Formats: sequence, C-alpha cells, structure tokens
Amino acid sequence: MAEIQVTGASPYTIHIGHDITAQVANHIKTSGARKVAIIHQQPLRAIARNIVCDLESVGVEPHLLAVPDAEDGKTLEVAGQLWDALGEAGFSRQDAVVGLGGGAVTDLAGFVASAWMRGIKVVHVPTTLLAMVDAAVGGKTGINTAAGKNLVGAFHEPNAVFIDLERIYTLPEEEVISGSAELVKTGFIADPAILDLYRAGAHKHWEELVERSVAVKARVVSEDLKEAGLREILNYGHTLGHAIERREDYTWRHGNAVGVGMMFAAHLAHQRGLIDDSLLALHQEILDAVGLPSRYEAGAFDELYDAMTHDKKNRDGRIRFVVLDGLGSCTRLEDATIDEMRSAYAKISE
Repeated sequence: MAEIQVTGASPYTIHIGHDITAQVANHIKTSGARKVAIIHQQPLRAIARNIVCDLESVGVEPHLLAVPDAEDGKTLEVAGQLWDALGEAGFSRQDAVVGLGGGAVTDLAGFVASAWMRGIKVVHVPTTLLAMVDAAVGGKTGINTAAGKNLVGAFHEPNAVFIDLERIYTLPEEEVISGSAELVKTGFIADPAILDLYRAGAHKHWEELVERSVAVKARVVSEDLKEAGLREILNYGHTLGHAIERREDYTWRHGNAVGVGMMFAAHLAHQRGLIDDSLLALHQEILDAVGLPSRYEAGAFDELYDAMTHDKKNRDGRIRFVVLDGLGSCTRLEDATIDEMRSAYAKISE
C-alpha cells in the first residue's frame, strides 16, 4: 500500500492500495469517534453495509445515510436532511462522517462535516476514478445552486482518504474515461510521465497513474490549500468545463466537460504563442486516445461566455484561465478578449 502525505495546518494521509476499504473502521476507531455517518449512494449500499459491519466490530456506532446519485445529491435540501439526521442521532464534535462514493458524494459529505458543529472529521472512501484523483483530495467541499456549481462550500480537509484501486475494475467504461480527464490534466500541468503511461496503455498502469496524479495534487494543496495562487493550476480546463456542465444542467460527466475545456484552453494558449503546434496537437492526441471529447456544439459560445463570467476564479470582473506555457508548466491568462475566446471556441466547434 502506498501512502501519500498532505502537509499543512491539518495534515492527513492518502492510502492507496488494493482491498483496503476494511482498514477504514480501524482508522476511525483510532481517531476517537464514537458515531459515524456513512453518506453513500444507493448503488453502493453493499459496500456501505460492509463498512457498517467493520465499524460495529470495533465498537463504533454506524449510521447509514443514503443520498441521490451524482449532482442530484449536491443540494442544500439534501445537506439539510443530513444535518437533521446527525442531530437526531446525537452526533458530537468528536464523531465523524464517511464519504463513500464518487466526487459528488465526497463534496457533499465534506460540506456537511465542515458545517456540523463548525467542523467534524470526515474520511473519504472514493469509489470512482474521478473522485480518487480529484474530489476526495484537497479539502474542497461544496454544493450546487441555481447560480452555478460548487459556489457554496468550504475548505475542510479530510481526516484520511482510502483509495481502493480494486474499484477501478468495477467501473463502467464511461466512468473510467471521464475520470481520466483529471489524470490527464495533472500530466499536462505537472507530470508529463502520466501522458506517457496513457500512451503505453492505462489499463496496465492504474496504480502508478493514480499515485502520480494524487502526488501532484497533494503537493499543490500542501502549499496552497485555499487557492491563493499555486492551486489554481488544478483548474486547467475547468473554466469552460464548468460552463458546459451548467449549460447541460449537469447531465454531462465532469471529466468530459473538462476534456473540452482543456482543448479550448490549449487553443487560447496557442493563439497567444504560449505553446507550439506540437503541444496543441498533443492535447488532441491524448484526448482522442483516452476517448474524451474535445469539441462542443457550435452556436453555444454566448451562453457559455455568460456562464464563465460567473466563475468563482474571476477577479475584477475578468475571466481568468489557467493555460500552459510549456509541457508541465502553467500560467494564468487574465486579459483574454471576447474575440480571442470566440476564436478559440470556433476551433473546438468546427
């Protein structure tokens, strides 16, 4: 089992290995929690029940709390129902929450834990590739509102993360493809070896791919938890990606939207002369190889532009893009004109 440390004000360990979910109960017992709420989606009830048995065997009182699938669970209404359940069960500050599921569940569970009694422990057990390398690591929590995705939330670092690699082999192909977007992203912004592993065949290298991608994120959030500077590089492809998700009413998979967003950002950077033809072509090559989309429908720019103006990374009314200025190297583009954005969008909608 690999262990990756996240340092900072609230350090924690990310455990990566095969068949390690059974270790969650012992960790929680050691943390001092007497009660644990296991927030999960209904399709994961069997796994949740196994954790219940493990917790009971070490003398911890478990509470199963099911939530709607995917983004449907990331609402204030669902969060309120979970807080009511914690109150009815008498959860105290020493108790804990487990977020079992994909990124939507870890976002929601982390937010619920962050607000209950102003912050209780949360342990994440991500079951999708996307959650393993992105949502479960870094302490970002949130829910969605009509104004946009993740605009309501808090920074609340987990007590621990347990990544069971066996889950990858149970995922539908479309989930693996979507999750690969965040892996590819870390390859472009910091660790190009990840891209080489995809070229060699991701199915043969899941352990190394996940470890490398998580190591990139752990290093970044250790230095910059609250996105004051360095952490912004993790948003590569997300500015347009979030706008697409909003336009599609969150029916698009997050990774698919980020794939399009990375291609858009690559065209912006290429137009400015920040990256050369070969790096632009590498984006298309890798996205095609993974099976991620790189294009979006023509005629949608004005609507997407409006959504991008509401992005939480913006400053002084300006849309801020993370772009590459080389392979494994990033910068910010804060003065892109609407004509430049429209031109880059035309490249991905031809």
